[in-house]
Amino acid sequence: MKFEAIAVENIPLILRGDDLPSIICENIVLEDRDIVIIASTIVGKAEGLTFRLEDITPGERALELASRNGQDPRFVQAVLSRSREVLVEAPFILATTLAGHTCVNAGIDDSNVEGELLLNTPENPDISAAKIGERIETLSRKKLSVIVTDTNGRAFKVGQTGVAIGLYKIKPVKRWIGEKDLFGKTLEISEEAVADELAGAANLLMGEGNGGVPVVVIRGLDYYCENYPGIREMYRPEEFDVIKKGLRCLLKK
Repeated sequence: MKFEAIAVENIPLILRGDDLPSIICENIVLEDRDIVIIASTIVGKAEGLTFRLEDITPGERALELASRNGQDPRFVQAVLSRSREVLVEAPFILATTLAGHTCVNAGIDDSNVEGELLLNTPENPDISAAKIGERIETLSRKKLSVIVTDTNGRAFKVGQTGVAIGLYKIKPVKRWIGEKDLFGKTLEISEEAVADELAGAANLLMGEGNGGVPVVVIRGLDYYCENYPGIREMYRPEEFDVIKKGLRCLLKK
């Protein structure tokens, strides 16, 4: 058993309106069942999701949080405006984005962005992944999957890893419930975060600095699925999310 992770090289700096699917197809020959992993940074750039702090007027809550965290209140306002819920207010802001992904600063980023610009993650990453995937399938005439990724920290460990935030034609979770283990015991709760594992594998080639590899193709693993559920399948239902419940309790104190 084996699979390949292939860095798609020669991807130029992406600008608003650039045709990502064409650029990708020009730089790699795709095969059926390939999984195309794309950093949300270039998806956001192509969609024109950059903005400037000078265009933002902070509100009262942004001013208060900024004073606690030592942040620019305009940046804090940008985070609040793109958040469904704030779960941690200090010493950093942990927020759930409008799309449902929970991360520091609602995913707003200033790394690998030109000048004084900041960058939002795609407003609906599943739709972004689908548009890219459909176009790549048309151009390549291959059946394939797409994962849009971002980098996240982990609550109990140091360091960031790649995670999936948008999907096209791939089931994000593999359920082992009902299968047998090595000793014949029936598995009752095992669920494998396949999309995040693939995003993490791709991130080893993408890097976090000036590596400049925003697209990786995973080949040799068949997770292709026509009737895929979307990224929301990865988010724990509210009634079972004890971490969020705990953070909400802390905010009330």
